[in-house]
Amino acid sequence: MSINRDAFVQVAGVGACVADMLYTLTSFPTEDTKLRAEDSKMAGGGPVATGLVAVSKLGVNAAYLGVLSEDASGVFLKEDFEKYGVNTQAIVKYKGDYRSFTSSIWLNRTEGTRTCVFDRGNLPPYALNEDGAAILRQAKLLMVDGNELQAAIDASEYIHAYGGKVLYDAGGRYEGVERLLPKADILIPSAEFALGVTDEKDIAAAAVKLYETYQPEVVVITDGKNGGVLYQGESVEHYDAFKVDAVDSNGAGDVFHGAFAAAVVKGYSYRDCCTFASAVSAVKCTGFGARESAPDMNRLEAFLQEHNATIAIK
Repeated sequence: MSINRDAFVQVAGVGACVADMLYTLTSFPTEDTKLRAEDSKMAGGGPVATGLVAVSKLGVNAAYLGVLSEDASGVFLKEDFEKYGVNTQAIVKYKGDYRSFTSSIWLNRTEGTRTCVFDRGNLPPYALNEDGAAILRQAKLLMVDGNELQAAIDASEYIHAYGGKVLYDAGGRYEGVERLLPKADILIPSAEFALGVTDEKDIAAAAVKLYETYQPEVVVITDGKNGGVLYQGESVEHYDAFKVDAVDSNGAGDVFHGAFAAAVVKGYSYRDCCTFASAVSAVKCTGFGARESAPDMNRLEAFLQEHNATIAIK
């Protein structure tokens, strides 16, 4: 594979890529009735895929390694990556009766809730090939989310062999993820995942247990509007979430993980990566659509200044 050295990939990703149909509602509908939506739009989704868009918008070159169908949703997803500058050279495309990973998401404006129904489609699993390997040989960091599990494990081992790191967006407790957990250098689970896997009662204890069990460089647990905690082997530290008037929280976690990856590549400490990623996630929540609303560096810098954040932009 010929790599464009002017667009040297720094962050690669293996995981879910989903065509989301978003509906904004004033209330949740009663079963077996009709309800008119206030707004609707198609948007790219999936933890790693959306995270990679956030990476790219923050000025760090990113590439998606995965499979897409050539149905309407698959065409949209590939074009959406390209619109945001994410490298698509390693995507394997399938023709015929293959169905994309899609979801329908209802955003209840009154209650601020999100309800999702999804269809994983019928695409074959992604297998790491030479196109993907060529990208991993140059990348500094690999993002995984527990989807495409075997490929994520293979890619993790491959990038480690070339000196790169693995960031695991641990949100879904998919079958077999205990095989992926030890591959993570940067383990970022949701509070729900962390408490469920460890059987602990609070996220501080869960962070310590995850660190001691799987031995990553850092554990960062996300806890929504409460912020979260990080642990690097000494003391558990809390980080705050930024308070904003949220319009759409869908994809906030995905954007957090992508921003964290970008901050790592930019050279921030893990503590400052938490602040950086929290700010990016907060800005995203002020707009409609996860990828569309993720900020670039100019918007992020203005937001940090407005909120008197103490990290220096790099």
